[in-house]
Amino acid sequence: MEEFLEKQREKLKTLKKEIEEQLLSFAKKDKKIKENWKSNFPEFDGSETGGSRLEVAQDEVEEYLNRLPLEYLLELKLRDINLALKKIKKGEYGICEKCKKKIPKSRLKIQPEARFCLKCLKK
Repeated sequence: MEEFLEKQREKLKTLKKEIEEQLLSFAKKDKKIKENWKSNFPEFDGSETGGSRLEVAQDEVEEYLNRLPLEYLLELKLRDINLALKKIKKGEYGICEKCKKKIPKSRLKIQPEARFCLKCLKK
């Protein structure tokens, strides 16, 4: 069991690093709210003029708005990963948060940050 937990810990740490790198490509950590990220809002440099300036601004704002759902999903996944790492430390990893039964290893291998067994997930 200890070997499985160590593999899961390493997998979770790798996932965490990948997600943080992905978030850093378009956001920064919020200094006020723990585990929150803030998408970088476009800064308009004023190099464009007239109608093209409005088009560029519109495109940048649209891109910003399109990133917000991705930021939210990555934040949720990162939260679950951090929770799973804490559970490993506490000896509570792999226990369904609803029914308190063991989550099958096969599920944890696929989704190491899983918080629920499949039975409870479907309810």
